[in-house]
Amino acid sequence: MAYGETYLGKGTPKLGFGMMRLPKLEDGSMDLAQIEQMVDRFLAAGFTYFDTAYVYDGGASERVTGKALVERYPRDSYAIATKANAWLGSPTEEEVKQQFETSRERLGVDYFDYYLLHAIQANNAQTYEDFGLWDWARGLKEKGLVRNWGFSFHSSPEHLDRLLTQHPDVDFIQLQVNYADWDQENVWSRRNVEVAEAHGVPYTVMEPVKGGTLAVPPRKVREIFDAASSQAGPDASYASWAVRFAASQPGVITVLSGMSTLAQVEDNVSYMAPGTFAPLDEGELECVRAARRALDESEQIRCTACHYCCDGCPQGIPIPDFFSAMNYKLVFEDEASARSRYRSAADKAGVEAGDCIGCGQCEGACPQGLPIISYLQQVSEALE
Repeated sequence: MAYGETYLGKGTPKLGFGMMRLPKLEDGSMDLAQIEQMVDRFLAAGFTYFDTAYVYDGGASERVTGKALVERYPRDSYAIATKANAWLGSPTEEEVKQQFETSRERLGVDYFDYYLLHAIQANNAQTYEDFGLWDWARGLKEKGLVRNWGFSFHSSPEHLDRLLTQHPDVDFIQLQVNYADWDQENVWSRRNVEVAEAHGVPYTVMEPVKGGTLAVPPRKVREIFDAASSQAGPDASYASWAVRFAASQPGVITVLSGMSTLAQVEDNVSYMAPGTFAPLDEGELECVRAARRALDESEQIRCTACHYCCDGCPQGIPIPDFFSAMNYKLVFEDEASARSRYRSAADKAGVEAGDCIGCGQCEGACPQGLPIISYLQQVSEALE
């Protein structure tokens, strides 16, 4: 089933603002002043889509989005997406359904443009069924509280096909799409895109830069892009290749970039602004294919720093921080920086990678399906 001329998102600019990795002050609170600047620049460049979730930063993401966006701009000048989560923290059915009202209160809106059942995976999908959340979300739209409803997804193409067959009335879905994961068997980017297209269901893209790792890829990947010509210009950033790759796929509503600085906003809008964005041409696609091959050959921990693994960790281990430090050794061959970053994270948290007790809570929560326990052991042996 091909996407028609009227598919959802036809007129939506192909860059969305992911409110998951927002800048913070030294005390850990949100840097509202910088976030307001980022929102202002994003809107001024012609973009409209903002994506948050009930669980992001313990609710701080929704609250700061309300302050930086909703309180400062007319409601018809932007679109907001948020999500209800049925597995982080093991909420009850009543608690999950209450998330909708809490999100509306935090953000200060009467309705949501896009509302999602959050991060459906093989190990949590039954909870969404048992709690009756499909009919609940459908009912929110019928009441006019939600304009478009759907779900974000981290599982196999076979699972996605079943869900879209069972729920053909979803307006959209959210998929992890990036060139690194295009053929990865634990993410299935390409095959999930193909399933969405077969059902004619449009989608928003999450993790186009894979948690920022594709913004500073391994040396061999950087060399490929450095030698290439890009329609984004002679100084095209490594991130631009990743974002434009995702935005070039059929059926995309918008590509969510989790921007953390004003500089990242400036870079993204420079090549994604309406009237400026150009899908990758065949020469650029070949460069991306070469980059993917080089990336597949590089050793690294493919963590996106979503932090889902941290919620419920009995030891309080800052897993993404430790993996980020380890990648300085694996990707950049910089052991000094790796040890320094590890020590800083360990001292701040008061815990070591070797303190992992192997309970497996983190692996059950990881959308990437990473062998976290084994990786923590490697980090302990290399950096402690």
